[in-house]
Amino acid sequence: MAAHDYRTSIEAARRALASADKIIVGGGAGLSDAAGLTYGGARFGELFAPWIERYGIPDMYAGGFYPYPTEEERWAYWAKHVLANHFDEPPLALYADLLRLIEGRDFFVITTNVESQFEKSGFPTTRIFEVQGNYGFIQCAKGCHDALYPDERLMRAMAARTEDLRIPRELVPACPVCGGPMDIHVRKDAFFVEDGTWREASERYGAFVRSCASARTVLLELGVGFNTPGIIRYPFENMALNDPENVTLVRLNRDQPRGWAENGECTVTFAEEMSQVIADLTREGDRP
Repeated sequence: MAAHDYRTSIEAARRALASADKIIVGGGAGLSDAAGLTYGGARFGELFAPWIERYGIPDMYAGGFYPYPTEEERWAYWAKHVLANHFDEPPLALYADLLRLIEGRDFFVITTNVESQFEKSGFPTTRIFEVQGNYGFIQCAKGCHDALYPDERLMRAMAARTEDLRIPRELVPACPVCGGPMDIHVRKDAFFVEDGTWREASERYGAFVRSCASARTVLLELGVGFNTPGIIRYPFENMALNDPENVTLVRLNRDQPRGWAENGECTVTFAEEMSQVIADLTREGDRP
């Protein structure tokens, strides 16, 4: 679409959703941010004031990559981070609204988020592909073997026993195979573990994408920027480019709504507040 008029764009997105045979949801960091799971600002300052004062970390994302002097300090940070963003964070309203929008439709979710809000909010796990990992697990830091380990009990024990921004040495996890350090299951280097569950989700997603061939498809892209555009953003643009007659790309992105010029006629973009857009698309009595 050329010029942006909010009401016209809402109606165009609604028509595309109403006629779609398939819906692929692409969820990025901007989705969680819009839902209230912010990694910076006031929430970060309130939760991590001691870490900010000692280490000068600017936000939670940077805190995960900070070179802490000891393993005890590194895991004290991660315990706080994982509990705040995964285990202690309830299902968020925006995700519930999104589910209501596409419930009963043939859909699949691909996400770079690792907080499991899709699963928490009721999306079927068999229709979710968490490409970049999951805060609920740890792995060998060097990926020496293909296994993940649930970490809630460990994270809670660490948080309960954190003193002076350190955990006791005996709580620092070691790989049960090689004896080396462990890491949160988040893709940050070449050692990210793609276990059997990950591979099965990848295969299901691939099969769903293939099933969209020649089907009327909506690509509902939510808060996906350019940190890892090769996972969702560029593949979505390519799908639209290859089949503009059947594919509509609906992009909700406050800061980076513009996409490929070649896809202008089959793309509907919104830079408005995501929660408002989803609410307008799901309002009672007028749902696709």
